[in-house]
Amino acid sequence: MSRRCHSDVLVMSWRCHSDVLWRGRILTPYKTGAEPCAGDRCGRRQAGMEPAALPGGACSPACGGGAGGRPGCCEERLACLAPGGDACACRDGAFVEMEPGEHPEALTEDDIYCRCLSRTLCHTATPVTVGFYAPCGHRLYSLLDKVTGFMREEMARREEAELRRSHQKPRSPEGWGLLLVLWYLAFYKPIITERHLRRKNIKFIFIRFSAWQYAGCDKLWAGLVTTLCDSIRHHFGALPLSVYHVMGTRPRFASGFSQKEWVLKTGTCLKLWGMLFVLGAGLSVLLVALLVPGIKDHHALKVVGSAVTSLSGSGLVLGAFSILKNLLISEKQKIERLTNSKKFASQLGFMNKVHSEVEVLVDFLTFMEIFERRRLRVVLEITSLDVCYPEKVAGVLNAMNTLLSDANTPFIFILAVDPSIIVPCLEQTSCMKGLADNGYLYLNRTVTLPFSIPEMGSRSRLRCLEAAVQTREDLMYRIITSNVERRRAKCRDVPAVASRREVDAEAVRCIHEAFRCLHDGADPLARYLPTNGAHVRRIVNTIPITLRLLLHRAGTPGTPSPRAAAAWVVLADQWPCRLSWVLQCLEDAWQSRPAPDFGARSLWSIFQENVGELSALRQPLHNVLSLDGDPELFQIFLARDFPFTARDARAFLGVTVNLDHSIRHKMGLLRGLDRLQKAAATPVSRSVQCPPPE
Repeated sequence: MSRRCHSDVLVMSWRCHSDVLWRGRILTPYKTGAEPCAGDRCGRRQAGMEPAALPGGACSPACGGGAGGRPGCCEERLACLAPGGDACACRDGAFVEMEPGEHPEALTEDDIYCRCLSRTLCHTATPVTVGFYAPCGHRLYSLLDKVTGFMREEMARREEAELRRSHQKPRSPEGWGLLLVLWYLAFYKPIITERHLRRKNIKFIFIRFSAWQYAGCDKLWAGLVTTLCDSIRHHFGALPLSVYHVMGTRPRFASGFSQKEWVLKTGTCLKLWGMLFVLGAGLSVLLVALLVPGIKDHHALKVVGSAVTSLSGSGLVLGAFSILKNLLISEKQKIERLTNSKKFASQLGFMNKVHSEVEVLVDFLTFMEIFERRRLRVVLEITSLDVCYPEKVAGVLNAMNTLLSDANTPFIFILAVDPSIIVPCLEQTSCMKGLADNGYLYLNRTVTLPFSIPEMGSRSRLRCLEAAVQTREDLMYRIITSNVERRRAKCRDVPAVASRREVDAEAVRCIHEAFRCLHDGADPLARYLPTNGAHVRRIVNTIPITLRLLLHRAGTPGTPSPRAAAAWVVLADQWPCRLSWVLQCLEDAWQSRPAPDFGARSLWSIFQENVGELSALRQPLHNVLSLDGDPELFQIFLARDFPFTARDARAFLGVTVNLDHSIRHKMGLLRGLDRLQKAAATPVSRSVQCPPPE
């Protein structure tokens, strides 16, 4: 009994304490029997107490409101929490997202990282493969749910903005829209016009591929392709896709600045009308030969009528049969039939057949883009590769590089892996021949947007701990209240949208300024751009995320400039090993409480001071060292052109998403073991070994 009372007191005291720490405000005292706030009792506790309401009807800070807020509003809404994790998605797919009107204090560090990634993915050219580098576990899936939720939020925001701009509502292949899409499939050719390319509204189709579900099959990559095909078929319906296989036309670009998105299939219409005319004529002749007295005795007329009717009707029957065949046999079943064939290993055109199925799927997505009047993006989240055999992991990456990475394909791959596990796994495969058995090089060839999640921040830890002390019923109640508040917010005019637009405008300005530095031939930064196109694309994709993350820290002193941020991204891309070593040395130095002027030291001087220790560890770090570029350019970069200091490195460390943090962790482990070995080899004096007796 005493233990139960003690736990209840601990839970209630923690809830009050966590609210104070998390929001950084002084809470109003709780009172029993208070009138519920407009947040629909979103601050209700299990004890049955309600938060006190502030003047003007605003919710108390414990409920998420502010003293100066609008009457009946909750500015700080809480995302739903899963046991032991952060904001997550419900199992039925109803995500609870942060609204545009939320106060920035409600966002944790993980929320900021995931929101910046989701905003960048809305502007990144496809296909793109995001290396979502994070340790395996519950946090990885929680972060994926956050990214999905913020992308849905951005999708809704863009939909509303496009509706205000063009006054055209998007269409859907449901209800009467299904009949309309079938009509367009049969009789019209889609045209990609300038107006379509200028559309900003995007619809994301989320597909999560868990590799462990297919770990037992021989061809794991086939499971990836079949999951993609089956999910798109399920999303749009089997009938439109089946009709497109038979009657669909591949979209083509407009020859000029015409705004006409649909062109009538003249040939199809003439063939259909001709076939119907011949069919009608054959039926007329046959009926006359069968029913008119005096003529029905002529056998030749019956034969002619029957032949004309059969020939003209056979074309319609064959078309209907083809549609029915594609309706019953899906693309997934076709690929599975090919892989299950006994002649699978000897089939010369097997991969070409699979690639053809994927091409038809991509063309169908382009057709539906024009029909729905919005851009479509397929977000394929790949998880659990870490638990599969090495050869199967390599097969999935090869499928992403070959089958699904053609130009202009609308695919966004989010490869959620732990590099410290996946790199040694890849180095055991036979596909590493020609890459010096270096798993990092193989992974870099696949990933076009690296995104390394740092360690959990303080606000994220508090959110995680708050969720851990709550019961399952508390979490489910929180989901309901958050969804109610989210629906109510849509009916109001949220004034925080203006500030959100100002932040977006500032982000666009900083991104343009950074790219101008890259394009300026007189700027020293342009000389350090790599010649490899894949590395250039990684840099271009990473700079917007880095700048958006820096804008969230704009209030802190010493915020770096866009040019410095672009230079730091280039530094992390070109010399990941040397930069990781410098950052590890800085981390060890900060932990030992250095001198006050240590932050003004240059990174080059710190690297020179510890380069001997790095040279001693070159054997276990051989594969990582091979990722670096020219060492002389590294010296010129840090010593002359961009003399970053220890204080600059500390400011950039939290936003360096294109640097694999597992490399630095490995260096820290090797450095600790090396120091431990040196300490063990140091002779100990006899007086220390055998202290004199008292």
